[in-house]
Amino acid sequence: MTTAALSPSPLTLQICDDLGQIAARDWDRLVSDNYPFLRHVFLAGLEQHGCLGEQYGWLPRHLLLRDADGQLVGAAPLYLKFNSYGEFVFDWAWADAYRRQGLDYYPKLVSASPYTPVTGPKLLLAPDAPPGTAAALLQAGRRVAEEMKVSSLHWLFPPTEQAELMRESGLMIRTGCQFHWENRGYRDFDHYLSHFSSAKRKQVKRERRRVAESGVTLRRLHGNEATAAEWALFHQLYEDTFDRKGGMPTLSLAFFLALAEQTPESVLLVLADYQGEPVAAAFNLVGSDGLYGRHWGCREQFHSLHFEACYYQGLDYCIERGLSRFEPGAQGEHKISRGFLPTATWSAHWIAHPGFSTAVADFLERETRGMQDYMAELAAHSPFKASD
Repeated sequence: MTTAALSPSPLTLQICDDLGQIAARDWDRLVSDNYPFLRHVFLAGLEQHGCLGEQYGWLPRHLLLRDADGQLVGAAPLYLKFNSYGEFVFDWAWADAYRRQGLDYYPKLVSASPYTPVTGPKLLLAPDAPPGTAAALLQAGRRVAEEMKVSSLHWLFPPTEQAELMRESGLMIRTGCQFHWENRGYRDFDHYLSHFSSAKRKQVKRERRRVAESGVTLRRLHGNEATAAEWALFHQLYEDTFDRKGGMPTLSLAFFLALAEQTPESVLLVLADYQGEPVAAAFNLVGSDGLYGRHWGCREQFHSLHFEACYYQGLDYCIERGLSRFEPGAQGEHKISRGFLPTATWSAHWIAHPGFSTAVADFLERETRGMQDYMAELAAHSPFKASD
């Protein structure tokens, strides 16, 4: 861990390459319960259980800000990256443009929760953080990027207010789109569907009926309610999904088991059983007011089972518990007809090379207009009645 003064701020900057060196209570004091992907158990667990490191191109370089008494008052999860895998804000074309000019795009710095396209604060602040701490974190990120001579610095999926602060600081803002569900006080699933148009309501009911008629049953388990054998099965399904799609299954079984043991209430595993045996599973994390769908796998195909396990079971869970939103993961226009509407996401970018910075800024201006048109077009396909 390295330490440096952060002039003119009275705060001291540290760069931490092992979150295990920071007490969980100190880190979590900066993190809202809304965002389980930013808590110490999640980020430190990735480091401790072989999910990061040189083999995957994610090296921790977390920013820590301490006051004169040495208390941690601000932080940002930060990683030195040697690829663009697991980010979900796609800059492969930028890297290729660098390469064609004989320049190195990697390494770069990325502030994110690895492998997690979930909006959440990247400028983590203690309740008693002095004014200007957020701005000091942005200053620290830029300073570290320049000192390390990386090509760029990227803040992925910040909330709107932090994205605006980043824009004001001179960073370039990129607009993305995901599909999120909002709880409007639904009493149960039927009450939710009563707000759909007739055709869309029939579609959802037909999908749920087909799963039931196939003989598949669903179970929702919190982390400590699933057995070791069930977790091992889920992990095998998770790996198989990545293998079939040519991806890289970076999350270890030990990582999932640690989450399930240490924060069982924040883990929701949906298991699908057929003839007494699990055949599919969906992994979710639970925040204080939201559900986040992340991973899915199956070993037998059943009509509409993916929709039931990944979406409808989660919607039931949110309605039953009064959770305000459900974010089922990145991309997927098919989610719209099931009530997940297009929602803007943000990222912020600093490019060291002046010429490329100008080119990226021009690209983002055009891309943003296209993204706004795309989301407006998709919103027209909402399943909800016009009166809603």
